[in-house]
Amino acid sequence: MSNKQILYVVAGEESGDARGAEVLSALKELLPELEIVGAGGPRIAKLATGPFMDWSGEAVVGFWDVIKKYGYFKTQMDRMIAEIGRIQPEAVLFIDYPGFNLRLARQVKARHPAMKTLFYISPQVWAWNRGRIPKMAKFLDRMLCIFPFEKALYEASGLRTEFVGHPMLDSLAKLRSGVERRDQLVGLFPGSRDREVKRLFPVMLEAAGLLRAARPDLEFEAPAANARLAGWMKEHMASRGYDPGFCKVGLDRFYGLAQEATVGMVCSGTATLESAFFGLPMLIAYKVSWLTWVVGRALVKLPHIGMPNVLAGREIVPELLQATASPERLAAAVGELLDKPAARLAQQAAFASVISGLGSCGAAARAADAVARALGE
Repeated sequence: MSNKQILYVVAGEESGDARGAEVLSALKELLPELEIVGAGGPRIAKLATGPFMDWSGEAVVGFWDVIKKYGYFKTQMDRMIAEIGRIQPEAVLFIDYPGFNLRLARQVKARHPAMKTLFYISPQVWAWNRGRIPKMAKFLDRMLCIFPFEKALYEASGLRTEFVGHPMLDSLAKLRSGVERRDQLVGLFPGSRDREVKRLFPVMLEAAGLLRAARPDLEFEAPAANARLAGWMKEHMASRGYDPGFCKVGLDRFYGLAQEATVGMVCSGTATLESAFFGLPMLIAYKVSWLTWVVGRALVKLPHIGMPNVLAGREIVPELLQATASPERLAAAVGELLDKPAARLAQQAAFASVISGLGSCGAAARAADAVARALGE
């Protein structure tokens, strides 16, 4: 490697790759000579100037999934630790993916105390184990958080923290279409990961069948994260005897559908906050393996899991989780929203308040500035 400054980046999953690429693009404008190496997805790979591994297809959901792939992740962690030791970057930027990245950060700091460790998109330990925050302060030099309430939580433990704003605001603002909602259109948003879709889409589809039986004029559409999942969703519909036109399945339709549908059934996760940004009246649904559910319920200390509800501090969106995420319950919740325009308007008003609390656009630029300052210290 050259004598230039080197930043080692570790991002996991598609969302981390997208958010990381936004920050690194802005960072390259501030520091054109910066060397970028590490591991992530195809977007960050295009910005890399040295050794880089694309491992974006290795996302896991839940406790059981992690156990099954433990060997793989252990191998990758050992490889990255060795590579960081060989390259000796000025700093390591961990982007999201806390299950892996926090463990890696701890080991990096133990082996290289002078190496700066930066974390972007603060892990939601405030939801399941706030006791970890003081421990994180021992191996992280700076936390870049995207929710305003997180700054005080982290700084109380001595971890230097900057609120940079939510990157969603920049990316979604460009996608506003201004279209009117279609009164009879219901959106099915089963998630983007294979396991999420295969657990939730069948339930949402059956709920749609119940709704259509009572309301023949309803239309249904579901966005697919990729062509493979779109194929599986269509095959599942056919195997259950549904006509191909019963529920349209389309690629690159999440943001359009979130603005066109009157009501949505939305998988818990980032999609709920994105849907709230576009003012989509909705319910939140989620199903995981029984082991993940038991472990999760023991750990999570919050009364709600949907981010619109967490940020609002109350339930503004119905949450139908695990056993309660049944076709009958989903259909009933959608029917109630369809029947009550006032309930839809109340959700939309609450969404506007939640989104306004996330700050202003420019999160990637502020995060890049924070990383540049850390490199310059």
